Amino acid sequence: MARVTILGGCGVVGTAATKILARVDDFSEVVVADLNGEKARELAMSLGPKVHAVQFDANSKSSLEKSISGSDVVVNCVGPFYKFEKPILQAVIDAGIDYVDVNDDVGATYDALALDEAAKDASITALIGMGSSPGVTNLLAAYAVNELLDECESIDMYHTHGGEPHEGAAVIGHRFYCMTIDVPMFLEGKAIEVKQEESANYVEEVDFINLEGSHRVYPYPHPEPITLPRYLEHKGLKRVTNKGSVLPEEYYDLTRTVHQCGLSSKEPLMVKGTEVIPHDFAIAYLIRKRDEILQQVNFGEQRGCVKIVCRGLKKGTKEPRTYIFSLVSEGAGKGQALGEATGIPAAFGAILMARGKINGRGVLPPEACVDPMEFLSLMGEVLSIDRSGSDATRGSPVIFQSIDKDGNVKRMEF
Repeated sequence: MARVTILGGCGVVGTAATKILARVDDFSEVVVADLNGEKARELAMSLGPKVHAVQFDANSKSSLEKSISGSDVVVNCVGPFYKFEKPILQAVIDAGIDYVDVNDDVGATYDALALDEAAKDASITALIGMGSSPGVTNLLAAYAVNELLDECESIDMYHTHGGEPHEGAAVIGHRFYCMTIDVPMFLEGKAIEVKQEESANYVEEVDFINLEGSHRVYPYPHPEPITLPRYLEHKGLKRVTNKGSVLPEEYYDLTRTVHQCGLSSKEPLMVKGTEVIPHDFAIAYLIRKRDEILQQVNFGEQRGCVKIVCRGLKKGTKEPRTYIFSLVSEGAGKGQALGEATGIPAAFGAILMARGKINGRGVLPPEACVDPMEFLSLMGEVLSIDRSGSDATRGSPVIFQSIDKDGNVKRMEF
């Protein structure tokens, strides 16, 4: 049997991954490695005798090397990835261990891809961006492009979510980071980077299948527009975009305003003789205001959706066809916050790796090495999804639609 180590294993995302990996028989030992050793031990004890805990500091190379020693697969859930992706992946490659992460940072994606040859030389597979978006988005897009379309003109991804029980400082900090950097987009067959001050030119109003009304989404710096054109270029792709927002919109508007006012800066200010970090104040303020806004708008239960729209020519007939995949936070997906939606696919990546179902060596995104049908089959196996019934939301969090050239919409099944 095999040993899997989850770095950051008792964080929000790591906990979701750890719980799945503790349930399956593919690993005889599951190691929860986390900076909070006490919390890691509590999680390990709650999951049974095959789960063990180690204290792990991502800032220490020796701690990292010790934590991953003897592992067959390492699952990296340590953020921010723009800080930790490169050193952790390099250490895993040096140790000759297969690897899965949920990296959703643009710079860290470029850093990881730059280690492709090193991973090949070490004869290991590093599966990067195996979360929800990126991750499941890549797989569904690849399924449409490779199995349903002769030619694919565009892949557009949209996402919005909100109302999770808790939103921590790391989530808001990452949101600020995403509002700071250039946004990769693939337009007219070319990779470009959109400056934040130009992003208003690309804002869209989008309908989501499970949400009332239309929602404004903004260019979002995610890895899909970087990797999908590289691995699906044979189908004539001309556009790949990723745009998103946060619910309720009043809260996201406030977050954007706080950032635009410069309050996300980490440069200290002296205020009446006291040093204040604007970034720290902004996060504390937004956490408090979020709760107030959720109450004011009577938001209710958490909800959200990821929408993947693939347009092209249908395989065989060459007729114009649009395929839409919606990952909804209701039905089978009800109650899944960002942690579950991100951590569960990462766990599935590790399981498929242990079963020899990941194809290729080197640093690879999901669309380059994961069979979408293997992933969906594993989803049904591990999550006990019932595919019976006419309403797709009963059996799966994925809703699949086909739209023909006349605009007729048909609910599809895999």
